[in-house]
Amino acid sequence: MSTPYPFTAIVGQDDLRLGLLLNAVSPAVGGVLVRGEKGTAKSTAVRALAALMPEVGVVSGCRFSCDPVSPDPACPDGPHEAGGGVSRPARTVELPVGASEDRLVGALDIERALAEGVKAFEPGLLADAHRGILYVDEVNLLHDHLVDLLLDAAAMGASYVEREGVSVRHAARFLLVGTMNPEEGELRPQLLDRFGLTVEVAASRETDQRVEVVRRRLAYDDDPAGFAARWADEEGALRERIAAARALLPQVTLGDRALRQIAATCAAFEVDGMRADIVMARTATALAAWAGRTDVLAEDVRQAALLALPHRRRRNPFDAPGLDEDKLDDTLEQNSGEGEGGGDDPGPDGPGGGGQPPQEDGPDTPPQPEAGDGDTPGLPSQGRPAGGGEQQPVRAAEPFRTKMLSVPGIGEGAAGRRSRARTEHGRTTGARRPEGLLTKLHLTATVQAAAPHQHARGRTGRGLVVRRDDLRQATREGREGNLVLFVVDGSGSMAARQRMGAVKGAVLSLLLDAYQRRDKVGLITFRGKGAEVALPPTSSVDTAAARLETLPTGGRTPLAAGLLKAHDVLRVERLRDPSRRPLLVVVTDGRATGGPDPVALAARAARLHEAEGTASVVVDCESGVVRLGLAGRLARDLGGTAVTLDELRADSIAGLVRDVQGTQGTNGSTRRAA
Repeated sequence: MSTPYPFTAIVGQDDLRLGLLLNAVSPAVGGVLVRGEKGTAKSTAVRALAALMPEVGVVSGCRFSCDPVSPDPACPDGPHEAGGGVSRPARTVELPVGASEDRLVGALDIERALAEGVKAFEPGLLADAHRGILYVDEVNLLHDHLVDLLLDAAAMGASYVEREGVSVRHAARFLLVGTMNPEEGELRPQLLDRFGLTVEVAASRETDQRVEVVRRRLAYDDDPAGFAARWADEEGALRERIAAARALLPQVTLGDRALRQIAATCAAFEVDGMRADIVMARTATALAAWAGRTDVLAEDVRQAALLALPHRRRRNPFDAPGLDEDKLDDTLEQNSGEGEGGGDDPGPDGPGGGGQPPQEDGPDTPPQPEAGDGDTPGLPSQGRPAGGGEQQPVRAAEPFRTKMLSVPGIGEGAAGRRSRARTEHGRTTGARRPEGLLTKLHLTATVQAAAPHQHARGRTGRGLVVRRDDLRQATREGREGNLVLFVVDGSGSMAARQRMGAVKGAVLSLLLDAYQRRDKVGLITFRGKGAEVALPPTSSVDTAAARLETLPTGGRTPLAAGLLKAHDVLRVERLRDPSRRPLLVVVTDGRATGGPDPVALAARAARLHEAEGTASVVVDCESGVVRLGLAGRLARDLGGTAVTLDELRADSIAGLVRDVQGTQGTNGSTRRAA
């Protein structure tokens, strides 16, 4: 077994260490989500925490870590008699992003269950993590069906495994710790709210601190055991302080004044639900115990708010997490009562103490580029400047709920919520012979396969004689996530302020829809002399929104360059992820300028996408009384369909769902479903 990096040897990252230590003192805080850029010791700190956790008493031989003092009466390995037991170190169980459902919750032996009527159950990671730490690296990339299982277990403190009427239940209470890089996408709100605390981490910009980080890491790599031995005293002292804080925790008093400050803070920041109030109360109590006090002070409430509220303040995926600290101080001051201020000390002293999570600017309103009325000169009604004068970026209009744009046919891509696909989860559509391990039994098909052979197999009783060859795997249909590639016209023909604001609002709305449907997104812009990839395909929808906000406009309209750049991006993505089907969204008025015969060149570029069967939609941004219909012509060349900005809205009278057509004999026609 490798020697873990010592927790006390981590340089800086005070907020990260404090968040983890508070959960070690009081697991009821509810875990911690660590957000930050790559290479900031997120995983190192989490793995090092296990060595500081107190040992756990378990029933000897129990695979589900039952407490010998009060064993679970429903334990699959039980019943156990109270008393006795053995002690072992607390476990840190890692959940891989690509784990299967059976690996997480455990699996039943279906063949034995049907043929013998016994519950042969193999525990999963939730059972291993009971009374320990469940660590999910890159938690924002976890598949939706695993997220649902985690949410259920975290809410109920138990895991249920059911297969065609055969069920097993076991306790699953664990400290949930997740790490993520926000550049790769955000978490679903339901899972985000399950984390008690959140901390933001970033690499230090101080030269001396960076030097010390490298020096310690190299020393650890050269001699892990020797390096750990040099930090043994500090580790022991921190372990003793955690134990002392745990012992003191039941004696800590949460007074009415502190409780009122907690409630007032959550109300002032308009936090949804009551979980934030409860988490803040538990965190403030743990902070007092960590500082060696039995009374909760205003400084504890302030630090608890900075740890428990930032991730609960988000109203949409484009909002940066954070708190307005001036507003926080004012709220605490107004509810402090006589003789107690808001507290200047940001947190307790000692290892991992102190510090405040770094804040994003403008928690209530995302920062927007300033643009006065005189920034963009008025354009002629035709909206087609001949030159390349660049305009200042225009703010996006308010986003709206869009119609669902889906790819035709049935795919086999990553789980999501957009297009039809064959998946492990969803409605059952048929049965087949299993290839490898049986995961989803189709009971009716299995019985039908076994029934004709009962006489030949010598069946005499009421039970059904089932062989391995009789088992049938259920085939299911659900939804997949797609690659939504936006190609946005930023040329002079789109530069009228009102129009470009509406265009950006429409793209922002589609990005929000892509976030909700678990898509990857990419962004290509074309203007002036060519096209550029503003954002390579990624799961970080909020990064795409940030790039869109600063999109400049002006110049000619190289439509062909934008389509050819999109063709190159999709070609590479098909090699990287052949199962994820693309959806091309071209946002333009359809005009093409620059070079010899730009319209014909754009048509040839569009037919490249049609030839490869790429599902596409053109968002027609043409405005004015006289319309040329160029976007509709482009849609026909792409083999897709065109929608206006008004038709894109989900509440328009044009219908509720629009399927984007590919080239499977549809000739660009549109199917609608109410």
